[in-house]
Parts: sequence; C-alpha cells; structure tokens
Amino acid sequence: MTIVVYTTTILLVPLRATPPRPKASLEERIFIALLKVADALGQEAEQLTRNAELTGTQYNVLRILRGAGLEGLACRSIGERMITHDPDITRLLDRMEKRGFITRERQKDDRRVVKTRITPQGLALLKPLDQPMRDLHKRQFGHMAGARLKTLFDLLEEIRCTKQE
Repeated sequence: MTIVVYTTTILLVPLRATPPRPKASLEERIFIALLKVADALGQEAEQLTRNAELTGTQYNVLRILRGAGLEGLACRSIGERMITHDPDITRLLDRMEKRGFITRERQKDDRRVVKTRITPQGLALLKPLDQPMRDLHKRQFGHMAGARLKTLFDLLEEIRCTKQE
C-alpha cells in the first residue's frame, strides 16, 4: 500500500505594487467639486441650447451681443465677456454670421475695429430660450435658501476676482 500526499502552497504576490495616493488637500477637493458641478450644470443648459440648434458658446455670444444693444462689440470685447475662453472667437463669429445670427462691420473711424451686432434672427432665437433657461436655473438652485445662494455667489466672485489680479 502506497500513501501519496499532495500539498499545495499558494503565495499571493501583487503584480505591481502601487504607492498609496496622497490624500487630496481641501483646496484640491474644492477645485474638483467646482469642476464637476460646473460640468453638470452646464450640461443641463447645453441641452436647452442644443434644442435650439445652438452650442453653449454661440448662446453665450448672442446673450453678450443682446446686452450690448445697437452699439455692438468688438471681437476682443466679446472674448473678454465669454464664460469660457474660446481661442478662435473669429471663426466662431464667422459661423454665426453665415447662419444670419450676427452682422459685422468695420468701423470707418478706426478700420482695425470690427463691430459685431446681433441680428433680428439672433434675437428671435434667444427669446424662446429666456424663460426655459430661467426655469432651469431655478430648478438647479431652488433647493438653496436665498442667503446661502448670496454667500455662494460672494465666495465664487472672491475666487474669480482674486484670479484676475
């Protein structure tokens, strides 16, 4: 009679040891939270503008030009007022002009300046978006009391103004 004994030894060895991640600072966590919130809020607004066959950037330009009134704005001034930086504002305006949303006119007193104005077609495109956009923002922030909204606004403005200095 033969007795056979099988033994198995299993040794678990990590294939690649990864160093532990350093804990994110409060500032890093705030930065990431701001980006995530901005993205989520922006996606909801983008859905409204997409229904009007506009990008968020085009919608922003039209709002800026509507606010400028008949005077219009130079390309650089539009860029300075944009919510998000667009490195090629000229091409954006070219596309919007082709669609009839804006007009551009070189100034007679300073040929270097080209004034951009919103057209009646551009105004007509914005008008039906005004109330849905207001309603969206009410839904997005309606869970917060007015005093907390004011505090949030003040804190965000403080960050924005400090960044510009």
